[in-house]
Amino acid sequence: MGELFKSSVFFSDQHLCHADILPPSEVRARIEVAVINFLKNLNSTTPEISDLPLIIRKMSNSRVSRGLLSDCTWIFLSHSFCTRSLMKENTAKSFIRVWKMMEMCYQVLVQEKKVTQRELFYKLLCDSPEYFASQSQVNRTIQDLVALLRCSRCSLGVMASSRGVVAGRLLLQKEPNQEVVDCAASGFSGYAISGDLNMLETLVMKSDARYIIVVEKHAIFQRLAEDRLFTQIPCILITAKGYPDIATRFLLHRMSREFPEMPILGLVDCVQSLKSGVPNIIIQFTCNVRWLGLRKDDIEQLVPEESLLPLKPRDLQIAKSLVSSEILQDNYKEELEVMIDSGKRAEIEALYFHGYGFLVKYIAKKIVQANYI
Repeated sequence: MGELFKSSVFFSDQHLCHADILPPSEVRARIEVAVINFLKNLNSTTPEISDLPLIIRKMSNSRVSRGLLSDCTWIFLSHSFCTRSLMKENTAKSFIRVWKMMEMCYQVLVQEKKVTQRELFYKLLCDSPEYFASQSQVNRTIQDLVALLRCSRCSLGVMASSRGVVAGRLLLQKEPNQEVVDCAASGFSGYAISGDLNMLETLVMKSDARYIIVVEKHAIFQRLAEDRLFTQIPCILITAKGYPDIATRFLLHRMSREFPEMPILGLVDCVQSLKSGVPNIIIQFTCNVRWLGLRKDDIEQLVPEESLLPLKPRDLQIAKSLVSSEILQDNYKEELEVMIDSGKRAEIEALYFHGYGFLVKYIAKKIVQANYI
């Protein structure tokens, strides 16, 4: 506790900000220190309380919404802050919202509860309607508090929603005396990934799989789970049903640490790989994800011309931007250049031209041949 008192009102660094995954007692301690330091500033002869560093919410500061997993104990959130002043009428409310949210989260932690952001909104709408008139104000204030206290949203007692599911050759156990979940027996819908990052960090995992396959689309995940791909190729299937949420990213990151010998393969559309697929997965999960397909050779050999779709202007713009950037490897750029030149795209579902059972055969063949980049 002594070290905490040496810090400023909050624990933010205006050049780097990460959120620790902490137990409730440590989060309460951070809140208590922040309050005490704030009161000390109020009582000083030269109070320094006029400014509060809050997250910049511009598109250029996209790390705020993505939350990059940096190692096993914390999440990097942002490196960009702006200032809100308690003394200026147009920014004072943002300042006050942080303290209101801190009070609410402290009460939740004392009661040892977990709440959703929606529940917080209705509670704050009743308690402080002049400060919290919309769900977006609640969500943004939680983000600011996470950054300022440097603790994860889950550590604050706010449940992170998770869209992710997992299936295949993976056994999960929350605690030593609890039931073991067999993800191979979870059906085509898969086993829902919890939004509790603290629980995910301590989850006991066992597997005899040889591959982890990240599936971008939920419908494709369901097809592979229903056809039990993992009985033909020993693998674990995981999806976030689109853009990956933090809980799903965190579980994949944990699996990459738990099973470092397993290659992680990404099954995404070429266009989807631009927006939420392989390049983003590599960056966000800080693990080596290889692109299994759907790639240019697959499209040329397996997808009929009638199944190709015109490339949307926005997709074309993103593709050209990535080709000219330095963040992608040359083999990824080659894939994008072919797509740009053709002006067309193909979705994984186009492979159903060969029958609904073809997708499993396609994946199995590519894995056996190590045909991924």
